[in-house]
Amino acid sequence: MTRPHTGPTPEDIKEKHDLEEALEEGLEETFPGSDPVSVTQPAPSRADGHVKRSD
Repeated sequence: MTRPHTGPTPEDIKEKHDLEEALEEGLEETFPGSDPVSVTQPAPSRADGHVKRSD
């Protein structure tokens, strides 16, 4: 025979809340996840001497 579903315990609720707060803090601390996109074209290097660029 199965038992009726009981709600989460206060300890379970606190643990989940603490985990969600830690995740949110980690996401905020690592934002943005990558370097921003550069809007300027870098100057050509010596290795790029054979590449023709159009401005």
